[in-house]
Amino acid sequence: MDSTELRIAAIVPCYNEEAAVAKVVTDLLAAVPGIVVYVYDNNSSDATSERAREAGAIVRREHRKGKGNVVRRAFADIDADVYLMIDGDDTYDASAAPRMIEELLSGPYDHVLGVRRELDGMSAYRAGHETGNKVLNGVVAQVFGENVEDMLSGYRVFSRRFVKSFPAVSKEFEIETELTVHSLHLRVPQSAVAVGFKDRAEGSESKLRTYHDGFKILRLIIGLARHERPVAFYGLFGTLAWLISIILITPIVIEFYRIHEVPRFPTLFLGFTLLLLGSLAWTAGLILDGIRRSRHEAARLVYLNYSAVGADEPATEPSGGSRR
Repeated sequence: MDSTELRIAAIVPCYNEEAAVAKVVTDLLAAVPGIVVYVYDNNSSDATSERAREAGAIVRREHRKGKGNVVRRAFADIDADVYLMIDGDDTYDASAAPRMIEELLSGPYDHVLGVRRELDGMSAYRAGHETGNKVLNGVVAQVFGENVEDMLSGYRVFSRRFVKSFPAVSKEFEIETELTVHSLHLRVPQSAVAVGFKDRAEGSESKLRTYHDGFKILRLIIGLARHERPVAFYGLFGTLAWLISIILITPIVIEFYRIHEVPRFPTLFLGFTLLLLGSLAWTAGLILDGIRRSRHEAARLVYLNYSAVGADEPATEPSGGSRR
């Protein structure tokens, strides 16, 4: 299906982006014929809303602070066939949007990631951000078993069935990590496209806090690992408790057979306590793994209620089953 026959919506989260948002809106409107641009003003104290509206965007407000809250609201409010998400700071190349949309349709895919590539050989990353991004990509690859090229990219294209099956729990900049993990655990068809990445517009200021946001994202990844890989997560602590228990108990048992007395009863008690805690950790991991499987099955069924992007026939309503 031709992209001009589809409803395409751009979601542009903004907080104090009056210096850049108008260019983002005009570039998107010029690059993708028929696109509807929604700018979500997240309690800006400047003229972000006015500049966006003058450029041709539909402006809405989300009063709960945080990019995650904006995405959650936009995904619920907007009804479209294709969704494009891009930051309002003009650091991403809006002219790459047609290529990303075409890539989505060619699969058809449900998620196309814009992998950042610096323009003119100049790094647009703030100090530590590029290294931090690579480290977090590696952590996610180890936890979920799949390589991710640019987990923290804010430039993505989604199908309707991806958006409507995405729970959007995160409140702030962790939303990109949550989007990535959602695509991994649902195993949706996805692809990546290299996109230009440049410095922010003059007069605008980054809202990212390098260490604060980095640790928050890392904490989210650990939390997601606990939910998505419970056997490995709790099994690690369970096995560690067992090993320490064996190290503590073994000398006492040997000594007991030698002198028929328990020389260090508190240590023996600690060892058996750790043995019990290790068993409980493994039990918790196995129970939570069953719950995880049920969650994934439920999410998959929601996902299957929607047709692939550009499909000729709509999916059957949930009450009548799903048809692909």
